[in-house]
Amino acid sequence: LELFSRGETIGVFQFESDGLRQNLKSLKPNRFEDLIAMNALYRPGPMEYIPSYINRKHGRESIQYDLPEMEEHLKETYGIIVYQEQVMQIVQTIGGFSLGGADLVRRAMGKKIKEEMDRLKGQFTEGAAAKGFDPVKAGELFDLIVKFAGYGFNKSHSAAYAMVTFYTSWLKCYYPTEFMAA
Repeated sequence: LELFSRGETIGVFQFESDGLRQNLKSLKPNRFEDLIAMNALYRPGPMEYIPSYINRKHGRESIQYDLPEMEEHLKETYGIIVYQEQVMQIVQTIGGFSLGGADLVRRAMGKKIKEEMDRLKGQFTEGAAAKGFDPVKAGELFDLIVKFAGYGFNKSHSAAYAMVTFYTSWLKCYYPTEFMAA
């Protein structure tokens, strides 16, 4: 993890770009979950939330939830939507979707079909209103989720990548000559 904190990840799977190395230096990862999150955040959809993730981790920014009910789904990522699974949990909790319906939302977001997204937004706000949530606030939340979905990762995919990253960083740390030669 110290190697990541120093940004010394040239040649390390998924973590060798200049931008990602700079973010790692700021993040100072001290747990494997930080690598999973950073791998998922460094994508076009959620990338703009990297500074907030880092600042919230280090206590320089307060952790906020659009709705208190979102805390259980976003606590591990400091109140920021990072994974597709979190999107699915939010649309279930706030919008009243079934697990299957939440998966349809995830799939539609991935395909970026505007007509389908508009229909799902209406269903989400109606479901939220039926559960006692402000439909305007629910619509704003849905728009935030759609923005995230520009290239959101699922956690299992990001975790698998992070594991390969961790293995390759271990080789670089303890066998640097052999690692770089290979």
